[in-house]
Amino acid sequence: MAAAIVWAALRVTRRVTGAAVRLQVRGASGVPSGDEVSKAQQAAPEGAAPTIFSRIIDRSIPADILYEDQQCLVFRDVAPQAPVHLLVIPKKPIPRISQAEEQDKQLLGHLLLVAAKTAKAEGLGDGYRLVINDGKLGAQSVYHLHLHILGGRQLQWPPG
Repeated sequence: MAAAIVWAALRVTRRVTGAAVRLQVRGASGVPSGDEVSKAQQAAPEGAAPTIFSRIIDRSIPADILYEDQQCLVFRDVAPQAPVHLLVIPKKPIPRISQAEEQDKQLLGHLLLVAAKTAKAEGLGDGYRLVINDGKLGAQSVYHLHLHILGGRQLQWPPG
């Protein structure tokens, strides 16, 4: 009985694709939670108004910041897709990884090293995934370069 109530409260729908069954958890809005593809299709193009990440950097909106230095910030994702879901963002506004330039090499390496150190500090010694989405077809929903650190459970392959 309790399990039925939980499932009803989460508004779980099943979508059967061939032999595989895929569960989608729907939030109060009825839209699948964490639907990054829809967000990416509606995202403002690069160069638009300040992004949510630039507003986190300038502290005009709050975030659960775990690490900061002169080049980057690490904070918890507000819509986690895994038990541990962190974002590493450069303070320099690079809209997409495909728009990084030769002079960004040091910064890009720094972001990877910070991601590895943060993952270790968060107890992800058994493994984690780093993800960089690029552009609409890559499901990038915020046009400010960011690395996702995902872990805390067995991740599946292929990812998408």
